[in-house]
Amino acid sequence: MSAPDLDLSQLRGRNLKAMTLPGPVTLYRGGVLPSVTIAYETWGQLNKQQDNGILLFTGLSPGAHAASAPADPSPGWWEYMVGPGKPLDTQRYYIICVNSLGGCFGSTGPSSINPLTGRAYGISFPAISMEDIASTAHGVVTALGVRRLSVVGASLGGMAALAYAILYGEQVQGLVSISAAAAANGFAIAMRSLQRELVTSDPEWQGGQYAADAGPALGMLLARKLGLLSYRATSDWDRRFGRQTLNDPPPPPVGGFGLEFQVQSYLDYNARKFVGQFDANSYLYLSRAMDLFNVADHGGTQAAGLARIGARRSLIMGVDSDILFPLEQQRDLALQLGRAGKATRFVAVNSQHGHDAFLVDEGQFVPAMTDFFAAAERQ
Repeated sequence: MSAPDLDLSQLRGRNLKAMTLPGPVTLYRGGVLPSVTIAYETWGQLNKQQDNGILLFTGLSPGAHAASAPADPSPGWWEYMVGPGKPLDTQRYYIICVNSLGGCFGSTGPSSINPLTGRAYGISFPAISMEDIASTAHGVVTALGVRRLSVVGASLGGMAALAYAILYGEQVQGLVSISAAAAANGFAIAMRSLQRELVTSDPEWQGGQYAADAGPALGMLLARKLGLLSYRATSDWDRRFGRQTLNDPPPPPVGGFGLEFQVQSYLDYNARKFVGQFDANSYLYLSRAMDLFNVADHGGTQAAGLARIGARRSLIMGVDSDILFPLEQQRDLALQLGRAGKATRFVAVNSQHGHDAFLVDEGQFVPAMTDFFAAAERQ
């Protein structure tokens, strides 16, 4: 089904592997990739029935290292959720987390070498979609021998989980979509399109053909700052920083427009951590894939698309302070799944942390996830 796994320990950690899928791969919106490699991490063991799989999709920027492992004990981005005795229990489930197609942490993307030219794809990389992220993950899942599974994802990952459940409904037992939507709304599209414009307006973007050790650092810095603003609730910014200045009392302005407030310093520090760790073209491609996704593409309406989901049970979660994927979108998604005859639970999380709440509000998300998987085992 695939080429032997490749060792990516030097790239992103000792638990990371990669699999080259049978090629060439035709993409959902047209275009063909002659070869596709998907990087992934696993935890737990596949049972004899091959039906205890959980496929975990990431958000836009994290890699597949969702949790620590004996081979790589460094904390993962969802450490509180994945592990022995945790909601995604590695003693009961075989958990697979994939790096998205189009990303830059080991999976084929714009910074990969095109085997037909010997040069990095850059913006000659074909357009990717949530469906492509789902289908290439399916290739990994199939090669690993998983017959039945649940799919889980938040943000971009929640959209990818929906795409997977639509495309491979007969395989999916459970669906968990967090802070995502059947289609992006106008505000989210506007926000991400402006972020992409900031990147492509940087002269160092070089039309997408920048050198591997260069790129649009300023554009990525500004785009990340704008993204950080949308990931948190407005009340959270005021609660954490308010009008606190870097100096107390603040000195009188003397020319220039540098950092004066603590919130500016926070944005700058965190955005600079991102720049240099994430390929600019991957950022553009994955951002656009979120905007293009629409469940209605699978049947003409969102209701028809969601009716294709075969999962017996679904959990849809949203956050009341999320401005990027407002709670109404998750409520509507759950309502439409229910109308399609799918057993669906909707959980509205009250949190000051906005879109990023799923990363930090352990006390809010653990009970719902624990109940969901416990109920699935009782069936």
